[in-house]
Amino acid sequence: MPFSELQFELDERAARGLLRSRRTVSGPQSPHIVVDGKPYLSFCSNDYLGLACHPQLIAALQQGAQRYGVGAGAAHLVSGHFEAHDQLEKQLAAFVGKPAALLFSTGYMANLGVVQALAGRGDTVFADRLNHASLNDAMLLSRATVQRYRHNDIAQLDTLLAQSGKGRKLICTDAVFSMDGDRARLPELLALCEAHDAWLLVDDAHGYGVTGEQGRGSLSHFGLDSPRIIYMATLGKAAGVFGAFVAAERVVIETLVNSARSYVYTTATPPALSVALLESLRLIELGDARRARLHSLIAQLRAGLQGLPWTLMPSDTAIQPLVIGENQAALELSLALRERGIWVAAIRPPTVPAGTARLRITLSAAHSAADVSRLLEALRELAQRSPLKE
Repeated sequence: MPFSELQFELDERAARGLLRSRRTVSGPQSPHIVVDGKPYLSFCSNDYLGLACHPQLIAALQQGAQRYGVGAGAAHLVSGHFEAHDQLEKQLAAFVGKPAALLFSTGYMANLGVVQALAGRGDTVFADRLNHASLNDAMLLSRATVQRYRHNDIAQLDTLLAQSGKGRKLICTDAVFSMDGDRARLPELLALCEAHDAWLLVDDAHGYGVTGEQGRGSLSHFGLDSPRIIYMATLGKAAGVFGAFVAAERVVIETLVNSARSYVYTTATPPALSVALLESLRLIELGDARRARLHSLIAQLRAGLQGLPWTLMPSDTAIQPLVIGENQAALELSLALRERGIWVAAIRPPTVPAGTARLRITLSAAHSAADVSRLLEALRELAQRSPLKE
């Protein structure tokens, strides 16, 4: 068997500083966690509002498990669609200002389902080059023609749309880009949809709960409302639990119920999670103080990172990328922080372009100003070490 070939490929990855490995976390998700038996101050989590171990969510999950058990038992279209799922879908749709919503197990499965259900042979999918892997995989699996445009390049996208042939047109974009932390130009993208009779799929995994009025997401942030928009958000980041949902016009949601393979052919999420998410939705809606604290921490971090020898990318979101450059340099800086009890992930190609390996610093409302100061002090100290200045 060709195990030697697999090992050679892994060894080659390691030599290029690209080998991935897992680390084991003990206890709940929090800014202060135990990893592989050692305590760390973490800046790795997407738990932007600090809800992942909120006592009210824990209590709601326990109550949901007592009422519904721990498994759904079947797909939604068989016998796995519970009243808690139904209630959550209705409340999520109302919260983000759409007529209907549909729960998915993950954001990855949601994107696969939407793109494959709405686009196929004879259609065209247009995608920002910095989109999440799930959108990239979805468009390739759809068998539609794929047109990728330069990041946030509205002029190039306009040209591509004008040159496209007949068939459906679907523009896919992250709302907040997961590795750069910047925002899509959603108002201009929607204007192109109007001009070229296209749909707009917005992946708001990193905006839902954090941006917009009462955390209603990126559509609220920009004041957008259009039947052309198909909105997807995940429920395991700012919402603190698990899963994802798609919100859109009722005819779109009914189409997904019938044609989205990643919805039709998978077991429903445990209904107890929906009970917890109903409580999460309430906390998000009442969470202006949490969002204000998060934005204060973002401002503190960005001010403190000025003058360091690495490139801080422009971002007003909880994702603050510090570009180091070469893979090994990013790994070394991440390791040096870990030796000081601070955990920040080094992100390398192919997740980001070659030569832009970075520390992806993520902030949470659960962090304190003292936590951010500790990270800044460590980075200032490490900036004085010449190997990390290269």
